[in-house]
Amino acid sequence: MPADASDLSPGPAPLVHARGVSLRFPGGLLALEGIDLELRRGELVTIVGPSGCGKSTLLRAVAGLLPTSSGSLTVAGLAPADARRQWGRQAFVFQDATLLPWRSVRDNVRLPLELGRHPDPDPAAAVARVLTLVGLQDFASTHPAELSGGMRMRASLARALVTRPELLLLDEPFGALDELTRERLNQELLGLWQRDGFAALAVTHSLAEAVLLADRVLVMRPRPGRITHTLTIDLPRPRPPEIQTTPAFTALLATLRAHIQESS
Repeated sequence: MPADASDLSPGPAPLVHARGVSLRFPGGLLALEGIDLELRRGELVTIVGPSGCGKSTLLRAVAGLLPTSSGSLTVAGLAPADARRQWGRQAFVFQDATLLPWRSVRDNVRLPLELGRHPDPDPAAAVARVLTLVGLQDFASTHPAELSGGMRMRASLARALVTRPELLLLDEPFGALDELTRERLNQELLGLWQRDGFAALAVTHSLAEAVLLADRVLVMRPRPGRITHTLTIDLPRPRPPEIQTTPAFTALLATLRAHIQESS
């Protein structure tokens, strides 16, 4: 059944709230149409769908990096661009680590604090805290070129978390990594999320990853991008990697695959 307003639960005002959102690029391409979405505080939601369906476009609209064409989209009660400038309690982790090669890991992670939008009374302690959380405390003086791909993504994640965001947006950050590294980083992300309590909206091409991480999985279809299904993941937490071998996980994965096929 397509997602509609009845799928969206009542309660306190959601952190991200979209109703009937469409986005058309300047050249005329309608990338998103009729997007309804809620993300509550402390919730982890993943987005899946075929390539080109608008997953990353939707994430960038929420981040205030792309303007919407119609409908209503708010983040913390503000227009996304205003939330990015004024609220400032969100962070974006891109597909590539986007670290500055001439800066050490410590200096890359400290960058958001240096830019002045997220003052911290003890920036050195804040950087040390997140480096420890992602297991890079022994690599603080290392430069990106000396790190593995997985370690660079850990540094990127630490840079996003150093400001203690309330909203974390992730655009397939582990997609280029090998399966074992990706599995480890998924477990680290789950641990950080459970520890710090931020809300997260994550794009992924991995259906198993989507089920493993999420409270809910949103399924999108292309031309134009639209949310067609919402799958609630009622698996217990914490979720170790072994949960993927359980009948409950397998059943949810099969349901998600069926939704994807319906939406293709």
